[in-house]
Amino acid sequence: MEQAEQEAEAAAGPTLIQHFEGVSGITAGDIRALQDAGYHTIESVAYAPKKALTQIKKISEAKADKLMAEAAKIIPMGFTTATEFQQQRQEIVHLGTGSKALDALLQGGIETGSITEIFGEFKTGKTQLCHTLCVTCQLPMDQGGGEGKALYIDTEGTFRPERLVATAAKYGLDGQTVLDNVAYARAYNTDHQSSLLIQASAMMAEDRYALLVVDSATALYRTDFSGRGELSARQMHLGRFMRSLLRLADEYGIAVVITNQVVAQVDGAAMFVQDPKKPVGGHIMAHASTTRLMLRKGRGETRVCKIYDSPCLPESEAVFGIYEDGIGDAQT
Repeated sequence: MEQAEQEAEAAAGPTLIQHFEGVSGITAGDIRALQDAGYHTIESVAYAPKKALTQIKKISEAKADKLMAEAAKIIPMGFTTATEFQQQRQEIVHLGTGSKALDALLQGGIETGSITEIFGEFKTGKTQLCHTLCVTCQLPMDQGGGEGKALYIDTEGTFRPERLVATAAKYGLDGQTVLDNVAYARAYNTDHQSSLLIQASAMMAEDRYALLVVDSATALYRTDFSGRGELSARQMHLGRFMRSLLRLADEYGIAVVITNQVVAQVDGAAMFVQDPKKPVGGHIMAHASTTRLMLRKGRGETRVCKIYDSPCLPESEAVFGIYEDGIGDAQT
């Protein structure tokens, strides 16, 4: 009976770390130490390497072993059949983008539980798409929403609440309520950007969130790390940041949307490529992002979205428009 209750609870969402208290000598002080380090759910402990747990103050190697053993009892970490995994995939929620053509391209919208990277030149609609998603994620699921709140980490100072109010009116939502359901933070350097994810994890453990936006994920890395001499340090830091994002997507089932800048390709191969621009971040970004979308300018207010990389979506394009009330279908 107790096991059935635990399974039902696990299916409903992440299990809070407080369930560990009093089990195998785990004290309230240990729980606080884990929370201070950003571990708010049993999933986060189960997915963490032992080395990461032993680096937490008050957590010894023996205590880390106990935590991991207890987490393994609650969180399934072994093999499953492809049939079961397919059933889990069918239950995944997709967030509407505001454009039917774009939703069709993405086979329902932005996928939750994974990282979607949106890259392109300036003025291609990256930030506007993020703003629209902050509203659509609050809609009921039968209307293409996620019935949750949104977190927005802004590294470039381009977040504009008035855009959310205009988009909310389009969907018949109260503008003030929509704004109250969006948690905003401005990141000032790469370390601050990473530390905000610890706060984000604590907030997600307390309330239902459907979306986490980082706009843009790479802007601060381009200024905090300069030259080839710091390239290795930059990529390692960026890799850890992306791993933290993936951990949040796995733990809480939220949609993680990051924007990325592009850089001009100036090597010899550029003359043979139709579009010599490539996304910043190299292979670290490429491997960490589940779905990569490339945006480019069209005529007037229209933009073109291309599936650049995806494990399940075919390489294709869709045209959408940017309007005063957010993203919508291109007007002919």
